[in-house]
Amino acid sequence: MKKKELDFFKEQLNNLLEELLSQADETVSGMTSPKENFPDPTDRASLEADRNFMLRIRDRESKLILKVKKALARIETGTFGVCESCGEDISFDRLKARPVTTQCIDCKTKEETLEKALGL
Repeated sequence: MKKKELDFFKEQLNNLLEELLSQADETVSGMTSPKENFPDPTDRASLEADRNFMLRIRDRESKLILKVKKALARIETGTFGVCESCGEDISFDRLKARPVTTQCIDCKTKEETLEKALGL
């Protein structure tokens, strides 16, 4: 992969990482704010449902943060853009759509087909 392309992905991944980390900070500060007192159980249940939803989103984002960091590490080691399954280059368009990917479209499709067949 050309240096210009690597720089493009490195900048994109760093921006994504920065955005995810700032959102995580907002969640932590929002969760530690004084608890509101709701005499109505329905209001309290609604608040709890919203908080649980937010925590699920943040959990997914924390997993994405790890993937972004691993992708940045692959850029540094020179393995970014190489499929971990077959060793072929991952297309630029696929990396542009999902820069944290570790598989080419063919290998990912095969993996998903197998998972579907096994009911995973």
